[in-house]
Amino acid sequence: MPNTRLEVLYEDNHLLAVNKPAALATMGAPGDRPTLLAIARQYVKRKYTKPGNVYLGVMSRLDAPVTGVVLLARTSKAARRMTEQFRTHVVEKLYWALVEGCIEPPAGECIDWVGQDERHRRMHIVGPNLPGAKQAQLSYRRLRRVEGNSLLEVALQTGRKHQIRLQLAHRGFPVLGDRKYGSFMRWPAGIALHARRLAFTHPVKGDRLELEAPFPEAWRRFGVGG
Repeated sequence: MPNTRLEVLYEDNHLLAVNKPAALATMGAPGDRPTLLAIARQYVKRKYTKPGNVYLGVMSRLDAPVTGVVLLARTSKAARRMTEQFRTHVVEKLYWALVEGCIEPPAGECIDWVGQDERHRRMHIVGPNLPGAKQAQLSYRRLRRVEGNSLLEVALQTGRKHQIRLQLAHRGFPVLGDRKYGSFMRWPAGIALHARRLAFTHPVKGDRLELEAPFPEAWRRFGVGG
């Protein structure tokens, strides 16, 4: 079962940022399974004694097995302004990943075209002329080697579904625990991919916000987050 306790990283009248645990969908889970969005709405409703439905807009969505910063807008005005920042790629999105093997070169850029396989709920590297293909771009640098694997910092330039997982696995370096994309190594909960940092301009106040999410316990074995 996923952890359903809300870990708040930042909160004001316009925004709510939380540290998402592994195995919890951000939104849209089937049936009566919990989601981060539903838990956050209950949190706001209780804390501020809000009547009726609580508005929260998901600004940054993470795959269920991924942990880290998720940003929610508490007003439609904040949501519109944040959406524009994401659309124009001015939001800084940094992830940390543990991947299988010693990645070479130790720093680089990955540019691919990706397409969605709805039947198997996964993404594929495809040709640029395939209908629906979208360009995916990221850069990475190896922070250090860890037990024959690589600890990476990854900066996203685009925000495609499963992007980091797919692009690194395509090059032979799947994220630890990510069986969907070819990892044979176990990970205690979810996969070894963490949305570490989100930096952007506050949509109302105009100041620069830099939000960092602490690492889950599983990372401490590798000397991260202890």
